[in-house]
Amino acid sequence: MVAKAEARYIRISPQKARLVVDLIRGQRAGDAITILKTTNKRIAPAVEKVLRSAIANAENRNTDVDVDTLYVKAAYVNEGPRQKRIRPAPMGRAYRYQRRTSHIVVAVGDKE
Repeated sequence: MVAKAEARYIRISPQKARLVVDLIRGQRAGDAITILKTTNKRIAPAVEKVLRSAIANAENRNTDVDVDTLYVKAAYVNEGPRQKRIRPAPMGRAYRYQRRTSHIVVAVGDKE
């Protein structure tokens, strides 16, 4: 039994989000929540919200699921669309830059 949750179009670069998601992959769900609460990164609350949603999805799918036995089966970050922006530069020029977005996916399930 695997239940997943996904947060899309989060305004942070995937590289930064992967640093936090890598911490919880393979951990027990309760331990992963503790790790995310103590992680000092801007994306940690968003990842925690997705993890709690995945746990709730597992409870809703099967009523006989024991939440204490759930593990983070899969946790990954995909790149979303980039917003292309222009920054004013000296002498009338313009510098282009990209605002990156992320799609965060967390799947929980029984350890088997």
